[in-house]
Amino acid sequence: MKELVEREEQVLKYKGQSLPDDLLALAKKDGFADAYLARILNIPEKTIREQRTRAGIVEGWHAVPVSGVENAAYYYSSYNAPDTTGASSNPNKVMILGGGPNRIGQGIEFDYCCVHAAFALRGMNYETVMVNCNPETVSTDYDTSDKLYFEPLTVEDVLQIYQKEKPAGVICQFGGQTPLNIARQLEEAGVNILGTSPAVIDLAEDRDQFNRVMKRLGIPMAESDMAVNMDDAIRIAGKIGYPLMVRPSYVLGGRGMEIVYDEPMLRNYMAAAVDVTPDRPILIDRYLENAIEAEADAIADGEDAFVPAVMEHIELAGIHSGDSACVIPPVGIPEKHIETIYEYTRTIAKEMGVVGLMNIQYAICQDVVYVLEANPRASRTVPLVSKVCGISMVNLATRIMLGKKLSDFDLKRKAVPHFGVKEAVFPFNMFPEVDPVLGPEMRSTGEVLGIDFSFGRAFYKAQDAAGSRLPIKGTVLLTIAPRDRSEQMAVAARRFKENGFKLLATSGTAAFLKENGVEAAVILKLHEGRPNIGDAIKNGEIHLIINTPAGKLSAHDDSYIRKSAIKHKIPYITTIAAAVAAAEGVTARREGETPMRSLQEWHAGL
Repeated sequence: MKELVEREEQVLKYKGQSLPDDLLALAKKDGFADAYLARILNIPEKTIREQRTRAGIVEGWHAVPVSGVENAAYYYSSYNAPDTTGASSNPNKVMILGGGPNRIGQGIEFDYCCVHAAFALRGMNYETVMVNCNPETVSTDYDTSDKLYFEPLTVEDVLQIYQKEKPAGVICQFGGQTPLNIARQLEEAGVNILGTSPAVIDLAEDRDQFNRVMKRLGIPMAESDMAVNMDDAIRIAGKIGYPLMVRPSYVLGGRGMEIVYDEPMLRNYMAAAVDVTPDRPILIDRYLENAIEAEADAIADGEDAFVPAVMEHIELAGIHSGDSACVIPPVGIPEKHIETIYEYTRTIAKEMGVVGLMNIQYAICQDVVYVLEANPRASRTVPLVSKVCGISMVNLATRIMLGKKLSDFDLKRKAVPHFGVKEAVFPFNMFPEVDPVLGPEMRSTGEVLGIDFSFGRAFYKAQDAAGSRLPIKGTVLLTIAPRDRSEQMAVAARRFKENGFKLLATSGTAAFLKENGVEAAVILKLHEGRPNIGDAIKNGEIHLIINTPAGKLSAHDDSYIRKSAIKHKIPYITTIAAAVAAAEGVTARREGETPMRSLQEWHAGL
């Protein structure tokens, strides 16, 4: 560590100018990245890269030994030893950029897309070169692609592999946001990006530009603006009105996203926000309350688009799409809105000239369909749509990127006779002190899929697969925040009662249920005396908890209920929409199970 610090001190003497070649070579051998050197010297990364290349300071690649396999084409790089590998001269060669490390907001779904792209290319007699750095994925198996470079997804590493391998092009859109973030720089350095151009990617991410395109197309969007300081944010809030959805631009998994209900909350958020600059502003949107959220994935060829299905989110808008359960086909969206979503998705994909895959998120509020955002890349829902609808979206998108047209495939929207429910998997049992409440910031680390002929049974299967099996008898605890006491909640409680469950409720919730003709025994909160909710959970008297968070407005924190549920392995629900779905799931499951079927058998029914 001391030697690295001393090397950096040497480098810093040249701030604002290029390093001597010998010092640059030493810095590279010590592991200093081009991007890091550019930052500390305050000069463009491109300048360092050009100097390094001129001086012949380049990576050498070396084979990783794979147990039981001879000559596996699996490589890592070093600046400390000459290259020991060769590159084929095959002109039919394509490079795929993987998703990098799995983390919240960037998961295994993108690995699925990269693997299926490699399979599609192999079927078209293309040589495949995979660049990824996560050993726990299928894309980094030695036999998925013809060559694997086990490297980080940086401009420095990708460019050197590109210059060595000389592929016909590079696919960026299957690895999620990570490779998209470097697509523009790769293109500027002469890389042929296959599929959607970086200019279109930037258009979708630039809120101002995207708003203007939607306005021209006559497609509604929630009012929004971008703030670079406190005064900006207060002015925009005055124009748009509270509540607001605020988040930093260019983030993964909705990090730092919050719903803001008043000016003090907005001031706190802006004061805590870091790195806010004109290049990295805060996005401020009108929050569409009580909206149904939906999304659609499309395959596009630049002139036309095909949308296999619309997904309805079970949780209302305000829960990150990666954390929300969703269902294909929709169960609560009117047909007219589903058709509108199909039409908007095709229109946007064609207008933007998307080639490959695209995901668009929508909110339906007061009978109007709003576009929330468009991502011209593979999304985490692509594997789900592919499996539920029996269509290999990645295979088709890959072929289109290499010159095919949608008209070359006989694509027709199929009526899906079954239901597919995606549920998110959360790591809260590993973090006992974390309040497991959902919001706009993504917290899930995986997802599962339940398929059945009824929505209720598919939902029940998905909960079971996610490790939160719903009980089919016993006691349900209901503790509902005043803002969530709705007719829907009463319907869910009534359904549990009809199924023979005993209902326990806190005083306010019990009074609300009584007004709606549902009897529930009153149970004390923690601060109200004994025996209370905590005692009942510890004693195993509760089998399902429905608790919508009271939030910061409450005088008493109710997070202990959710934390206790995790500690004692009791399934818990924190939104009304999920409570209604759970009631339906339990009802369907009590009527009996569907015999086990393979995915191929489900597809045979399409």
